[in-house]
Amino acid sequence: MKSYLLSLSLLFFAACTTTHTNNTNNENVLTATELQPYGRFFINAQNNLELISSAAHFGFSFKGTTCSIYTFINDVNSHSYLQYELDGVYKGRLKVTGNKVQQITIDAGNDGKHIVWVYKATEATTGPVIITKISAANIKSIAPGKAPLIEFIGNSITCGALADTSDVKCGQGIYQDQHNAYYAYGPRVARALRANYLLSSVSGIGIYRTWNMDTPSMPLVYEKRSLQINDTVLWDFKKYSPEIVSIALGTNDLSNGDGVHPRQPFDSSLFVKNYIGFIQLVKSKYPAATIALLSSPMVNGSNKKLLQDCLTAIKKNIDALYPTDKPVALFFFKPMQPHGCNFHPSIEDHAVLAEELYPFFKKLL
Repeated sequence: MKSYLLSLSLLFFAACTTTHTNNTNNENVLTATELQPYGRFFINAQNNLELISSAAHFGFSFKGTTCSIYTFINDVNSHSYLQYELDGVYKGRLKVTGNKVQQITIDAGNDGKHIVWVYKATEATTGPVIITKISAANIKSIAPGKAPLIEFIGNSITCGALADTSDVKCGQGIYQDQHNAYYAYGPRVARALRANYLLSSVSGIGIYRTWNMDTPSMPLVYEKRSLQINDTVLWDFKKYSPEIVSIALGTNDLSNGDGVHPRQPFDSSLFVKNYIGFIQLVKSKYPAATIALLSSPMVNGSNKKLLQDCLTAIKKNIDALYPTDKPVALFFFKPMQPHGCNFHPSIEDHAVLAEELYPFFKKLL
């Protein structure tokens, strides 16, 4: 199964993308407005592309040996990461510093035609990664194909946070140094299914509280373009029509907190009530989508059963409220002892999660 998933992943974009020539002014430059990104993004007042959500991505082809990405972030005192595929093979992460445009050159290793896909490795709450242009010989923008779309809603696990220690070890650097959205379970299983994917995920968040605070919750930020509570701009849900909306929340609601802020015991009735309300919100955006509820591989013992019981009750309520809709699908992860930082799955653990999920989502599609 692992080799099968890998081979499908590498073939995905070759089979499901369309090349468009829309750089009419200069065949060696693609401006930000000529790119065709997928995920949460927007074109700002300077006509630059701001990649917002985890794994937001865009593609292009070029001829020659090198191409250059011109990029920056707004925070001069921080950094973020992109990551990329070259000719269907994942190559790694690219560090982006702020707030001055930097040129990142990718060496293809040989002359000829090449295809590059660039992804935002970090999550929405770390701020956007901004693209001003791409330069290379005979460069052309590529749009993702018309494959079915899965939206993955979740927390830090869904973000791929604290999973990648290849550059910065656990306990070192800053939070986003171990982010790797490309290798999170959602993008992995979507690529194996040759599906498009969109991540709407926020570290530490839950259905009615965060891992250590009472707010914000996912229902409060989901409609915000940046998935951040203070954003006054709403996301345009008409951009995409997912066939499946996968929701994996509850880990942080069940958390014992940080020992500093007051923490009330987990309230199962409030959890179920808020979860039902959130699913109704999602259904108002995507009435035709199948809703899939996932448990948490990080929740074990009595809390594991408690979360599963809550999700079962939520399914029963939603199915009763929407008897003509597709029934809610449930998936319960096997317990996992994670190998990433701070009790999070590593990129290898995400491969295991994706392998578990593959038959479930294949059946739904």
